[in-house]
Amino acid sequence: MATLAITTSHYKLFPSPRNQHRVVFEYEVFVPYPYALIDLPSFDLKGKHALFAACRLKDMKMGQLVTFELVDDAIHFEKNFTPD
Repeated sequence: MATLAITTSHYKLFPSPRNQHRVVFEYEVFVPYPYALIDLPSFDLKGKHALFAACRLKDMKMGQLVTFELVDDAIHFEKNFTPD
């Protein structure tokens, strides 16, 4: 049976079924809105990326974690993301 959750030192993650890549990339942005719709293709990102439902372990805050292969994509996402 496949493991559904990925646990890192900071998060417990559940991959989105729409991810093309189920990899936790180096650059991360935690979004404290567990029910916000995040349409990553609409951000016109240059590199690989992945979206996860997330529980931040230090305070058990639920949200979403977006991980990016490129630091510029992480910066672009942080500047342009607005929760619905």
